[in-house]
Amino acid sequence: MPAPSTTAPAPGPIEVLTVPEAMAALRIKRGKLYDLIRTKQLTSFTIGRARRITAESIRAFIRRQIEEND
Repeated sequence: MPAPSTTAPAPGPIEVLTVPEAMAALRIKRGKLYDLIRTKQLTSFTIGRARRITAESIRAFIRRQIEEND
């Protein structure tokens, strides 16, 4: 009988969006998107010169906006 694996299963893929995709998802202009990134309201990272925004970051931002406006 083989020994049980000690490693956790790999998580599902993390959804990431390009800047234009994030702009379209939020229906905002490029400058506003970069403002949200700069003020840490959206989480992003770069690979070389390519910036990516996580889909979860956008979902969390929307949830916070809804909660703040209730």
